[in-house]
Amino acid sequence: MERAIGSDSERQIISILKILRESSEPLGSKIIARKLEDEGIFLSERGVRYHLMTADIRGYTQCLGRDGRMITPEGRQEVKEALASQQLGFVREKLEMLACQTTFDPEKRTGQVSINTSLIRKDKFKRAISAMKDAFKANICVSDLVAIASAGETLGSVVVPDGHIGLATICSVVVNGVLLRAGVPSEYRFGGVLQIRNNEPRRFVAIIEYAGTSIDPSEQFIRARMTSVSEAVKTGNGKILGVFRTLPAPTRELVEEKIALLKDAGVRGIYSLGQTSEPLCQIPVALNRIGIVQLSGLNPIAAACEAGIDIENIAESGLIDFEKLHSFWQI
Repeated sequence: MERAIGSDSERQIISILKILRESSEPLGSKIIARKLEDEGIFLSERGVRYHLMTADIRGYTQCLGRDGRMITPEGRQEVKEALASQQLGFVREKLEMLACQTTFDPEKRTGQVSINTSLIRKDKFKRAISAMKDAFKANICVSDLVAIASAGETLGSVVVPDGHIGLATICSVVVNGVLLRAGVPSEYRFGGVLQIRNNEPRRFVAIIEYAGTSIDPSEQFIRARMTSVSEAVKTGNGKILGVFRTLPAPTRELVEEKIALLKDAGVRGIYSLGQTSEPLCQIPVALNRIGIVQLSGLNPIAAACEAGIDIENIAESGLIDFEKLHSFWQI
């Protein structure tokens, strides 16, 4: 039965879910009530608890005892659908925020990096990992550094639900975060499906601009089964997930220096760096800027989905300490 989002009760539930979505830790009713006040919504702690119980019943939230509650994948989806018309550009804003919050130092190999979180059923996990191997081996990803979490544990802001295992992969925005800390701003253009021919990037055959979407493009392309990552890895021809940014041309030397440091730390993700004001992968680039094609961190996950494994993906799901990551090959 479809619920009336316009009702006061439903709006309050969505507002609570938004607050939980933006937190990497469980929150109790007292903190939620205070945060609601900051948004001009005045609801007592008792009222918050009532709405949280409703959210629990619907599967939008998970109670973690005295620690409070965290949002579930179903809750995240409800927020996306309820606020889709209000959230055009939400993904771009989230990318910019994560870049600002990135503290990773590739020389010291310390700090926090941005991640994507994928939720895989326990009985499908081994098969999914096997399907990802070739993509990781071919470096069609940002990094082969990952993190694993069991049910009830968190990856970024995501609580792993019962019956699932969480897999965190490094998000491409870590590159932009490191560049930003060095004084290099990025323009976030779009995510797309990138055609590969003879192991070289040729052109984008589908794109979704960050300014016009409330859902990460890679998530959408994976759901639509628009990739052929496994074929690209095996034959050198196929369609993978990529992202397109532009950078100020005068920063090129510094950008190349940071890219080298990231690579030494096990973080790649740069597929192609263009020339000043010249098109890259058939995408026009503005005057005095350079285009950069980055690989999506979800490419290995796309390969598993191509193998028929259903996986729930939450792109840009938060941050994790670099020290908590380990090689995919140790799984």
